[in-house]
Amino acid sequence: QPCFPTMPTPVPTPQGESSADKDECEIGDLAVWSLSTAKPGNGVEQLRDDDVNTYWQSDGPQPHLVNIQFHRKMVIHHIRVYTDFKLDESYTPAKISIRSGTTFHDLQEIHVQELHEPSGWHTILPTIEQAAGGGEGGGGPLRTHFIQVAVLANHQNGRDTHIRQIKIYTPRRLMGRHMDLPHFSSVAFQQFECLR
Repeated sequence: QPCFPTMPTPVPTPQGESSADKDECEIGDLAVWSLSTAKPGNGVEQLRDDDVNTYWQSDGPQPHLVNIQFHRKMVIHHIRVYTDFKLDESYTPAKISIRSGTTFHDLQEIHVQELHEPSGWHTILPTIEQAAGGGEGGGGPLRTHFIQVAVLANHQNGRDTHIRQIKIYTPRRLMGRHMDLPHFSSVAFQQFECLR
């Protein structure tokens, strides 16, 4: 996968995610992740380990929060979560809110999505195409320093939650903008735009 020359290699698109696109790149490794609560052994490491058999488990009152903070403003294409109702039952999120801002103090809710017994990968934040079509998103990709994923409710009125993976994607064609690189228009320069 192409990546930033001076930053960690973005994680490949998860297997089994049919809607994933070659024109996008996972940038979650470029962020600092934190959780509102977590059971010992079920924290950020399990949420980001690319293994759908492990999970984050909260340990406290709702809402359960996943905080994703980037060092600079990033262009976010969409956010995907992996859940499994068959395994997790009442721990499965039923209502998820996406909040965006610069810090904890100025977060604004930009999208709310309800899930009905979800199993597998689900796009929570609308794609650029959906946003441009008049959906929640303001007609373009989200540009932000800070994203908060909030689990507002679980299935069967469950208290704690399980989320098995969260992935943050940016359009590959916009990756150079995070590094203030120029846009190359010739084929001779475009072939060296990213490392493979």
